[in-house]
Parts: sequence; C-alpha cells; structure tokens
Amino acid sequence: MGQALQDLWYGFGIAFQGHNLMWSFFGVLVGNLIGVLPGMGALSAISILLPLTYTMHPVPAILMLAGIFYGSQYGGAIGAILLNLPSHPPHAVTCLDGYPMTKKGKGGTALGITMICSFFAASVGIIVMIFASPLLTTIAFKFGPAELFSIMLLGLLAGSTMSRGSPLKGVAMTLFGLLCGIVGTDVNSGTFRFAFDIPDLSDGLEMVAVAMGLFGIADFLLNVNKMKAITSNTKMRIRDMRPSMAELKEAFWPMVRGTAVGTLFGAMPGTGPTITTFIAYALEQKVAKDPSRFGTGMIAGVAAPEASAHSKTQVDFIPTMSLGIPGDAVMALLLGALLIQGIQPGPQLITEHPDIFWGLIASFWIGNVILMILNVPLIGVWVKMLAVPYKYLFPSAMFFIAVGVFTTQNSLFHIWEVLAFGIIGAILMVLDFSVAPIMLGFVLGPMMEENFRRALLLSRGDMMVFMQRPISATFVCISLFLLAAVTWSAWRKRSSVSKVAQAIAQETAGAGVVAAK
Repeated sequence: MGQALQDLWYGFGIAFQGHNLMWSFFGVLVGNLIGVLPGMGALSAISILLPLTYTMHPVPAILMLAGIFYGSQYGGAIGAILLNLPSHPPHAVTCLDGYPMTKKGKGGTALGITMICSFFAASVGIIVMIFASPLLTTIAFKFGPAELFSIMLLGLLAGSTMSRGSPLKGVAMTLFGLLCGIVGTDVNSGTFRFAFDIPDLSDGLEMVAVAMGLFGIADFLLNVNKMKAITSNTKMRIRDMRPSMAELKEAFWPMVRGTAVGTLFGAMPGTGPTITTFIAYALEQKVAKDPSRFGTGMIAGVAAPEASAHSKTQVDFIPTMSLGIPGDAVMALLLGALLIQGIQPGPQLITEHPDIFWGLIASFWIGNVILMILNVPLIGVWVKMLAVPYKYLFPSAMFFIAVGVFTTQNSLFHIWEVLAFGIIGAILMVLDFSVAPIMLGFVLGPMMEENFRRALLLSRGDMMVFMQRPISATFVCISLFLLAAVTWSAWRKRSSVSKVAQAIAQETAGAGVVAAK
C-alpha cells in the first residue's frame, strides 16, 4: 500500500505539470461538449482528434484522449436524460428512466444524481486501479473463451427480462438484436452472411447508427407533430440539480450496487461498459419492491447504470493497459494511440512507462473534479435546451446525428442505417415493444458467438467445457437460476391473474342470481 501511495504521488506530479494539465482539461471540455451533442460521442471525438496525437508527447496525448473518453460519458448522459438521445451506447439504458424524469420536470434532479454517481463511481474505480491492479490483472488472465461466453450469457438473460411488458416480447427483441449483431463477414470462415449481398454490410451494422436510430430517430418520428416544448414544467434554475435528501437516499444503494457491478466487470477483458449498464439496471429491477415502476422515471434506473458505466470506464483501463485487450471500440482507439507512440501495452507497461500509467490514474481524479466544476454553471444551459420547440430541436438533433454517424467511418451508408433503424424502432414502440434489449443482443451477439466457437475449438467440440471450468460453471448456474426465477415469477403472476378473474366471474354470477331473485 505504501508503494502504491508513493506511485500515486508521483502520478499527481506528472498530471499537474502545466502542459499535461492543459491537455487533460482540453480533453475533458471537448469530451463533455461533444458528448452532449446528439449523435456525437467519445468514438467520434477521439477519431477526429487522434491525428493530433501524432506530433504530441505520449503522456499529454493519452491524458487528452482519456479526458475525452470519460468527459463524453457524462455529456452523453445529459443528452440521454434531456433529449432521449444516447450519444454513447451505454446511455441507452439511462434513457429508460432519465427521459421520463425530464418529462416529469425532474431533468435537473436526474442530472444532479448522475453527477454525484459518476464522481463516486469514478473515485471507487480509481482506488481499485491503484490498489488492486496486480490482483485484477491476475484474475483477468483466468478468463478464457468459456468464461467470457458464460458471463455474456448471464448478461443476455438479465437484459431479456428487464424490458417492460411481456417477457416474451423482451426475449423477441433480444433475439432480433442478436440477429443484427451477426450481420456481415464471419470472422472464422470469412462467409458473407445476412447482408443481402450489400457490400457496405461486410463489416456489419454500425453500433452508433443502431443506437441513434432506435433511440433518437424513432423518438422524433413518434413526436414529429409536437410543436411545443418537450415539457412545460421543467425547472430552469441551477439549484434544481441539487437532489433532496430523500432522493439521495433513494439513489444511494443503487449507486453502490451499480459501482460494484462496473468494478467487477472492469477487470474482464473484452467486455465494454454497455453490458454493465444493462446488468446494473436488471439488478435494480430484481431487488425493487415494485419493478413495474421502472421506465416511468425511477431514480434507481438512472443512478445504477450511470454508476456502473463510470466505474467500468475507469477500471476498464486495467485490461487495456496491462493486457492490451480493449473493452470496446473507444478503448481500441486508445490502444491504437499508444501503439502510434511506439508504446506496447502489456504487463510491463507499469514498470517501463510509470509516467504514463500513474499520470493517467492521477488525471482521472483531476478530470472528474474538472467535470463537476464545469457542469455546475453549465447545467442551466442543458436544461434550457428543453425550452426549444420540437420543430427546431429535432431537425437540429437529426443533423448532429447524421454528422456524428458519418464521422465514425466517413460512410453515407451509415446514415441510411440510422433511418432504417429509426423506422423500425418507431414501429416497435407503437406495438409496445421495448427497444432496449435490441442493443444488448446487438452488442453481445458477435462476442458471444466468437467466444463460444473458440471455446468449442479448444475443447475439440466438448460442450462440457462450460461446466468443467469453475468460473464458467458458476456463471452458467447463475444464468439457469435466473431463468428459473423468471419462469416461476411469470407462472405465479399468471396464476394470480387467473384467480382474480375467477373471483370476479363468481361475484358477477352471484350478483346475477341475486338480481334474478
């Protein structure tokens, strides 16, 4: 512990150097601003600014890109809560309760809860990075294809049961997301599948396009005839972002559980923050006294996924920096930035480049403090966006969506993908289908398939490999238990409805007899 504190002190000395602090502030500011814009996120911002790092020193380059990453995390939450437009896929879950809170006039409160949860979760993630990096690195080495498939299976089952309405509809949407996720070229055989002979689909569907279509364009199509502001009772005062003591108490345990979920998944290579937000949200539904209230503006539905995303964001740097295994596309870009600088990520990074590793950890705390300072005066600006009428707001949002999706790979075809999924999302919403499980299936589908086939290849086709390895067997058993619990709950609910219907029928029949007499 003494050595870790000494290294951390060395990291603060690196992070507080003038040019390093300037680039860290620049990254946080740019990330926050771009994250707020619908359709723009960390992926777009880092992609645009990555060439800037070619001529920079490695330390300020990585600090800037990391600042963009976690700065856009909070900025993306602002867009998801106020406009129902997640600029980053993990915020798709935040839309489920964050946007209903805005429509109730609690947008400022939701943002305040998000800020508190993000700082708390990020701080816990940073502490974990400081004191548990060697341990987590050792644990990460124990996760092979079988373990990764099992944990993704658990996430898939948890996400399938989180949607409101019929569980069957939730499963159907998850399967639809799985089908969307395997479109393109098979990584093992090179087969061109489910692409209808369209060359632009050879690399699969674009994640940003799918998220923007399902949550952004679909909402626009459903509300296109609204000419007034989104809500008329939204507070415009800065102090409205301060939650009450009751709201803080309501958010505390979801924040703790979400932080724990994000920290747990942060050490696992190959898993991005999206899965953690879905699992954190599903966990809150399972422990809630009244799960039916989720999706109507529950504070727990905002606190848990945001805390899990921010703790995961911090801890996710452990497998990326120490193993060279990125958790998602953004981490892959950060990995590319290290390689551009001639730095090879791996177990020797901490000892060979301590200025980068410990300077990065210290900059996380500095950057999160900067985020809080920036957003306190700017909160009024974000809330005032709600006063803009739909006829001005959503055409502008669609423009930023188009620009953001185009800049990911400079392809006009992705704009057509956004439009297609926007129409599909609007139709599904009209039919009372939840679109959130689609994103879960879309994200996990390719990774599940790849790890499933890799595990079977290593075991020569023996399916028992998933039960012979202790970690994998544990997650498979939890998945089976969850499936049994959901089935039992659905059966009990159906039985109770049948009993109520029979009681009503008997009372009606009795009343008819009395009336006849």
